[in-house]
Amino acid sequence: MVKAKIAIVGAGLIGLSTAVCVSESISNCSVTVIADRFTPNTTSDVAAGMLIPHVYPDTPVHQQKQWFRETFDHLSVICNSSEAPEAGIHLVSGWQIFKMIPDEKIPFWSDVVLGFRSMTPEEMKKFPQHQFGQAFTTLKCDCPTYLLWLEKRLKEQGGQVQARKIENFWELHKDYDIVVNCSGIGSNKLVSDQGMYPIRGQVLKVHAPWISHFIRDGDGLTYIYPGIHNVTLGGTRQKDDWNLSPDPSDSKSIFERCCALEPSLQRAQDIKVRVGLRPFRSAMRLQKEIMARGSEKLLVVHNYGHGGGGFSVHQGTAKEATQMVQECITMLETTGYKAKL
Repeated sequence: MVKAKIAIVGAGLIGLSTAVCVSESISNCSVTVIADRFTPNTTSDVAAGMLIPHVYPDTPVHQQKQWFRETFDHLSVICNSSEAPEAGIHLVSGWQIFKMIPDEKIPFWSDVVLGFRSMTPEEMKKFPQHQFGQAFTTLKCDCPTYLLWLEKRLKEQGGQVQARKIENFWELHKDYDIVVNCSGIGSNKLVSDQGMYPIRGQVLKVHAPWISHFIRDGDGLTYIYPGIHNVTLGGTRQKDDWNLSPDPSDSKSIFERCCALEPSLQRAQDIKVRVGLRPFRSAMRLQKEIMARGSEKLLVVHNYGHGGGGFSVHQGTAKEATQMVQECITMLETTGYKAKL
C-alpha cells in the first residue's frame, strides 16, 4: 500500500496537535511538520494554556461545545496518567468574576468543566468591585512543556519536523500528497485570507508560587493563571496590531489590574514580558480545498483561525482535520497517486 505523504505547515499548538492526531489515527501515511518557528518561539508559547472557551461568533455553539468537550476529555486522560508532568497538564481551580451580572449566568461549557457553580456571597467579599462570580475547576497546559511533549509524541509515531519557511503551498507539491494548513496568522499571506487578522496579546510571566487559584475578570482582559513554573498575568486585546515589541505602558496596566484583584502579586519576582499575535477569524477555518494551478492540483486541509481560544478546542479541531485528511487519502486512492487527482 502506498503511504500518503502529508505536510503540516505550522508548529504551534494547532499544527503539532493535528500532526499527532493524524499520525496516531491514520496508519497509511507519513507526517512531516514544516515551520520556520518552533517552541519556545511560537504564538502558542505566549498563551497561558487555560481551558476556558472563547466564543466564535460565526460558529454554531453546539459545534464549539463538541470541540471543547473532546479536548477536555482528551487532556483529562493525560492529566490522570503518568504522562501528566512531562506533558505539563494539570487541574486548576478558581473564579471568573463580573462587575455586572451577565445575561448568561450559565455558559454553554459549564457542564464540561468540573464543579461549576455560582460563587457564594462570602466568596464574593474577596472581590468588592464585582457583583457576580462563578467557581469551577478546569485544565491548564503549560507551554512550552506541552509543545515539546507533542513533538516527542509525533516523533515516536515516526513523524518528522523540518525547519523551513514556506512562502507558497505549491513549494510542497512535488514532495507531498496533502498539505495541512495550520499556519495561524501566516494564513493572512499564505492563502490571502483577508478575514484573518491578529489580536495582539501582551502578558507577564511572573514567579509567585503562592498563587494557586486562577482569577479571571469576565471581560477576559484581566486574568491571573497559575502554572507549574510561573504565573501568567494578562492582558491586552489589540485588534489588527502586528507589533511584537513589548509595550511598557501595557505591562504597567496589566500589573496594576492584576494586583487590584490579588494584592499579594506586589511581591511577585522575575517578571518577564511576552507578546503574541492571536490568529483571529470570526469562524475558525476547518475545510478541504483542491487548489489548482494549470492542470496541477493540490489537496489542502485548512485548520486555523483559533484566535485566543486554541487551547480549549485544539484536540476537537485536530480530530475534525484528521477526518478531512482521511477523506483526502481516500480520494487519492480512488484517483491514483501518480495522477494527483
